[in-house]
Amino acid sequence: MTIYNRIRYLLFAAAVLLLAADPAAAQTTGDRDTLYQVSTIDALMAGVYDGSFTCGDIRRHGNYGIGTFQALDGEMVVVDGRVYQVAYDGSVHEMDDAVRTPFAAVTWFEPDISFTLRNVAGIKELEQAIDDRLPKKNMFYAVRVQGRFDSVTARSVPAQEKPYPPLAVAAKKQNVFHLGPAVGELVGFRCPAFAEKVNVVGYHLHYIAADRQSGGHLLDLAGGPFTVLVDKTPSFRLDVPASGEFQEIDLSGDRTKALKEVEQ
Repeated sequence: MTIYNRIRYLLFAAAVLLLAADPAAAQTTGDRDTLYQVSTIDALMAGVYDGSFTCGDIRRHGNYGIGTFQALDGEMVVVDGRVYQVAYDGSVHEMDDAVRTPFAAVTWFEPDISFTLRNVAGIKELEQAIDDRLPKKNMFYAVRVQGRFDSVTARSVPAQEKPYPPLAVAAKKQNVFHLGPAVGELVGFRCPAFAEKVNVVGYHLHYIAADRQSGGHLLDLAGGPFTVLVDKTPSFRLDVPASGEFQEIDLSGDRTKALKEVEQ
């Protein structure tokens, strides 16, 4: 074997060993500065809750993000490559790659901006403090807030049965949790105004405790100090179901008001 062929063989063998140690390394795709999303927020608002994508699918496109699960079964938190479900009863479960999702957004989280907030009295104050430090408004940002929470108001929703109701109806049966004091983090995104009908314009954040025992869709908070990490994601990729209810439902019309009520 020539020296050239020996080097080629050794490089190939090293790659095989690497993939054997971490199978996911062979499956990751996409630009690391891309927000990857499956389906749209308007489809979710309209009651499209059957998942055409799996947790494994989204983990190949990012290690950080939020969403929900098949039949709207709880709140999704993706953090450090693990997918968690905050169920209707408030319990937290790590989910298998085979579990399906009707809506999720993820990215490879690599912060570009970091700062500390000493004390925050509410969610609007937090959002304004982050906005004040963002260099541009018409960009997608992944936002991660870590620290001590004096209080957290969060929610989850129960799994739905067919025929699925619109999200505004399903959310009326939400279970609201009053959590804290606790150490935890907020996981989510800030989306620009032009993302209307595709994702939540502004901030969409989920909470999960550091011990992974509680969480939910964030409604309000207070506490500090917080470390705020922001990842600029100038690219966006959207995959939608190629068949099924998504392709049949009427997604015209303005759902802005109903979405605002659901989010808050």
